[in-house]
Amino acid sequence: MLYELLLPLKTHFSPLNLLQYITFRSASAALAALFISFLIGPWIIHKLRHHQIGEEIRSSGPESHLAKKGTPTMGGIIILGSVVLPTLLFADLSNTFIQIMLLAVIWMGGIGFLDDYLKVVKKVEKGLIGRYKLIGQITLGILISLWLYNAPEYENIRSVTSIPFLKNYELDLGVFYPVMIILVITGTSNAVNLTDGLDGLAAGLLAICFSVFSVIAYISGRVDFSDYLNIIYLPGAGELTVFTADITGACIGYLWFNASPAEVFMGDIGSLSTGAALGTLAVLLKKELLLAIIGGVFVWEAVSVMLQVSYYRWTKNRTGTGQRIFKMAPIHHHYELKGWPESRVVIRFWIIGILLVIWAFVSLGRGIILAPCPNTLHLPGTGWPLGFWFAQQGSIGVFVILIFVYVWLMNGLDRRHGVRATDVGMTTHGGF
Repeated sequence: MLYELLLPLKTHFSPLNLLQYITFRSASAALAALFISFLIGPWIIHKLRHHQIGEEIRSSGPESHLAKKGTPTMGGIIILGSVVLPTLLFADLSNTFIQIMLLAVIWMGGIGFLDDYLKVVKKVEKGLIGRYKLIGQITLGILISLWLYNAPEYENIRSVTSIPFLKNYELDLGVFYPVMIILVITGTSNAVNLTDGLDGLAAGLLAICFSVFSVIAYISGRVDFSDYLNIIYLPGAGELTVFTADITGACIGYLWFNASPAEVFMGDIGSLSTGAALGTLAVLLKKELLLAIIGGVFVWEAVSVMLQVSYYRWTKNRTGTGQRIFKMAPIHHHYELKGWPESRVVIRFWIIGILLVIWAFVSLGRGIILAPCPNTLHLPGTGWPLGFWFAQQGSIGVFVILIFVYVWLMNGLDRRHGVRATDVGMTTHGGF
């Protein structure tokens, strides 16, 4: 909106030339999102508290969470407001990538709002029926599939996805690609929803993931950068940098109010909309498989629930008594019940998220940017180009190093707080 209105005036006022640069508009959108979050956050929290729109805490959960009962929820409104307005102001609204992202956020935000409204206001215990929520997610996936199969930007790569850590290799799923789109969008939105169970956990991880996709979007929209780094070039995808910077700023702004002790919770309106945005970004940028690494914490949270439920049902059918793998699922509750303070769980999961992001970029740094020089040499007795070998085996080596870095950091935190492994309690609770 602001972009379309002011850019034609650049001939009369030269500083407006800055609006043609994606980097300037991205930074402006991120700052605007932060400002809007800080501006509307206290007002929205006050309104939610005034109307007694508070969180209901299940009795089967960790006892420490009972004190959070009544904390205002549906705080995802802060994120949505901070995302939509800067996007309308600084993004090119004629860009179809931006239109799709706005559709995904608003669509799933609406479904999340309905779910929260039924649970919190109408006191319907389970909120929106699960199959209706699933229908909404699948419908969004179908709409994006239809657009993608008719978009000229994807004419030669409609059913293709990138394979992480492999140079010049893509996977063509053919007629099954729409199924993958639906699975990615549905799975990601639900995974973020499951992760949103501790103060600041989901918001911090989302900020990490979206900031990474800001870089990927910018590279994908530049023919020179994408060619050099062997990333699929997508004309017009650079405009997604504005949106990703915007939503990163919105998540950080929301985190100001959601950090422990939380003044507000995200609710389904926030978790489903941001999760759908993350999944849609991966689809549009052809990074569906890479998303499993960048958003690895979200994946593990969802997998822990599936493993817990499946094992419980299997053992109950087999022996008559259901058993559990974890003390409670999602996995962050498992560590709480082992005696970890909530803040420690959150910080450690953030650290894991950052390490996974580093790992996701390893192949670019070792195998592409630095490959030409070592490729002039070969591994003795094999004929393998040294640069290519580093890209494949080096990524594994870096991952192992990251594990040791993680252990070192965690042990440092334990020493700082005077915690030993033997100090961890073994409290047992019900639930999944």
